[in-house]
Amino acid sequence: MVATTPVIDIHDVSRTYGEGPPALADVTLRVRAGEALAVLGPSGSGKSTLLNLIARLDRPTSGSVTVDGLRVDELGEAAAARYRRTRIGMVFQFFNLLDDLTVTDNVLLPAQLAGMARAESRRRAAELLGRLGIDRHADAYPGRLSGGERQRVAVARALMNRPALLLADEPTGALDTASGEDVRDLLTALHADGQTIVLVTHDLSLAEACATRTVELVDGRIVRDVQHPPRSGHTPPHAGHTPHAGQAAGATSPGTSRGAAVAGGGTAGHEGGAR
Repeated sequence: MVATTPVIDIHDVSRTYGEGPPALADVTLRVRAGEALAVLGPSGSGKSTLLNLIARLDRPTSGSVTVDGLRVDELGEAAAARYRRTRIGMVFQFFNLLDDLTVTDNVLLPAQLAGMARAESRRRAAELLGRLGIDRHADAYPGRLSGGERQRVAVARALMNRPALLLADEPTGALDTASGEDVRDLLTALHADGQTIVLVTHDLSLAEACATRTVELVDGRIVRDVQHPPRSGHTPPHAGHTPHAGQAAGATSPGTSRGAAVAGGGTAGHEGGAR
């Protein structure tokens, strides 16, 4: 059975910006260890706002956000950056890799920021590149890779510090069909290995393939919360499964500084006026 202790515990959260309608309104949501949650909804529904609150890239106007036992809405900026390095991994639509670094060096960045020993970090990077099927590109530069391969590098970077939670914001949005299917299969395999995932997407087929549960947002409110039956051949993580601590790349927009791109600065993509 899946562990019942929530990795994410969002209670009565609202987020408003100025005088407009709330981006989120009275949202309560729990995500258990080992779940793969897909968050669906039209542009402006509040999906990215929800992701930003979980990542502590933003704070709620009211309510509480607890992730991996930590009240993230109460964290200051320095503590929030440490939280993103040590508790979560983030994958974004446009990869946010550093083009002047090799694949291996991109993957190593979070470990360097976290102070991991060089030998240990290089072993971990090699393990992830092999696991994700991109070890043959270890010394290549991102610009030489396909979109699907670059997203695999971004996922490896996000897993470098063994995060309790993987956040994916439109991870197939910039990919062609074949590359999108490649990333879909990768996320499915990661979840089968016990990784807790929150996936924000417009792509219903991606949600259906990867998620064990689907939440739909409309105008900042949860209007649907559906638990899916286990897929054939998939065994949920045991109750004793302990999420790993660590974060790989709290990457941001391409213009963000190198340190901030991995330490967790910036925001996920906003959705129209309601974010």
